[in-house]
Amino acid sequence: MSHDAHGHDAGNSIFKIGINLTIACLLSGAIIAGVYAVTAPVAAQERENLKNRAMKELVADAQTFKPIEGKTEWYAAVKDGQTVAYVVPAESKGYGGAIKMVTAIGPDGKVISYKILFHNETPGLGDKAAEPKFAKRFAGKSPQDLEVVKTPTDKNIQALTGATITSRAVTKGIREAAEEVAKYAASQKK
Repeated sequence: MSHDAHGHDAGNSIFKIGINLTIACLLSGAIIAGVYAVTAPVAAQERENLKNRAMKELVADAQTFKPIEGKTEWYAAVKDGQTVAYVVPAESKGYGGAIKMVTAIGPDGKVISYKILFHNETPGLGDKAAEPKFAKRFAGKSPQDLEVVKTPTDKNIQALTGATITSRAVTKGIREAAEEVAKYAASQKK
């Protein structure tokens, strides 16, 4: 009698293990499928988050960022119902390839600041263009003053030491963005 009960127990626990294994397999399969479905959109979402963070850093006092119709990736930074800046993409070809940036330009066409989202410039030289110290050289400058010079001046942009190509590329990208914004802002005033 006791032997029988014992046998029944062993069978029961094997059955339980089987069920648990089946559940575990189904779950891990579902998780793998879920992860796969999530990863591609996550990369896009991560880029979006990076851009949103960059916009907020560039125009900290803006309450909202409104996409501008007819312009890809252009946003109006709005505070108290007024457009205080335009946040627009900028791109240029540096020493190591494309430099992708997001830049904040005032409605007057003057540069507020920029952030580099992607670059392949030389570490320790060209990558210094991503630092706030270099970005500060652009603040308040009009498109016509965005010119790289070797000798320091208040008017133009002083090149990074050992990275003139990068300095020129970043400056060119931002100058083009500033010119576009100045044109667009002027057309909105009419």
